[in-house]
Amino acid sequence: MKKIGIWMDKQQADLVIFKNGTERSFSITSELEFFNPKGGSRSKTKWGPQDVVQDSKYLEREKHQLKRYFENIATKVKDADMIALFGPAEAADKFSRFLNENYSKVADKVKFTEKADSMTENQFKALVRSTFKI
Repeated sequence: MKKIGIWMDKQQADLVIFKNGTERSFSITSELEFFNPKGGSRSKTKWGPQDVVQDSKYLEREKHQLKRYFENIATKVKDADMIALFGPAEAADKFSRFLNENYSKVADKVKFTEKADSMTENQFKALVRSTFKI
C-alpha cells in the first residue's frame, strides 16, 4: 500500500512516500514568481495623471503558475492509495480544491488535510507516520 504525505506551501512541496516498508522523500519546487508590483507613480506636473497598477495581470499569472505546480504534484501522486496534505497557509486547501475539480480519482485518496507550520524533515516524517499509524 502506497501512502504519501505532502507538506506544501507556494514555494515548495515536500513529499514522503511509504510503500511496503520502504521510505522515500523528495521535493517539488514551484516556478511561482513572487510579484511585488510597485505602486502607481505621479507625473512631474502637479495634479498630473497617475500610472495604474494592474493587479489582475499579476494575479492571473500567479493563478496559471499555481495550476502548473499543482498539476506537477498531482501527476506524481496519482498512483497513491492514501494521501495526507499539510501546509502552513491555504496552499494545501487550494491543492485539495484543485484535485476535486480536476483529478477526482486522486482527490478521493486524500484522507487528511491539516494545517502545519514549517518543520524539519524528520518532524514531517514523524507527523506522516503518526497520521497513517505506520
